[in-house]
Amino acid sequence: MTTLIFVRHGEAEGNVQKIFHGWYDSSLTENGRRQAACTADYLADVPMDVLYASDLKRTMDTAGYIARKKHMDIHPDSRLREIFGGKWENVRWAELPGQFPEAYENWLTYPHKLMMPEGESMVEFQRRLVDAVEDIVARHAGERIGIVTHGTAIKALLCYFRKLPLSEFPFQKWCDNASVTIVEAKNGEYTVTLDGYNAHLGDLSTLDKQTWWRGINDD
Repeated sequence: MTTLIFVRHGEAEGNVQKIFHGWYDSSLTENGRRQAACTADYLADVPMDVLYASDLKRTMDTAGYIARKKHMDIHPDSRLREIFGGKWENVRWAELPGQFPEAYENWLTYPHKLMMPEGESMVEFQRRLVDAVEDIVARHAGERIGIVTHGTAIKALLCYFRKLPLSEFPFQKWCDNASVTIVEAKNGEYTVTLDGYNAHLGDLSTLDKQTWWRGINDD
């Protein structure tokens, strides 16, 4: 059996500034750095053989806390990036419905139809992620693999792991920044054993403090 330990990056600038950051390379906030340190502490005694991360700054910095705690190297993989928003990149969430009404409606309600303006479709995005994860699993069969990635990425992957169509994407919960999701892989089948665990964050939780993201969220 292969174990996948997914970590969403710590709170980033886009999360608090209410700006869409897909491939836009934003940094962690001070709270995000504290979250990442808490998650590294939480995972300190959790066995991990290898550590992968999206190559964006917010994920690499989050992975850095885990790598230092566990004395591991980080393997960057651009396929683990957030969805590429195209014209949505670095635009305030409040401006998206007016500028891109069809794409925004699909983001909320029909993600299987979503095509980001001059960016990725949700279908392309999920396939990129699945290809990356399955390559990593094949490379490290029987090991415990850490993967630091993004909120939409984890949600899209959970649809795949649960054999749900992307039309079910809106009904999957969003994982908190620096939360932990664990999936067991065996013979091409996946079992989610921990989904967005964030109790270790306590008062540092992003989702417990903010309400603006509900129904939309990002990276």
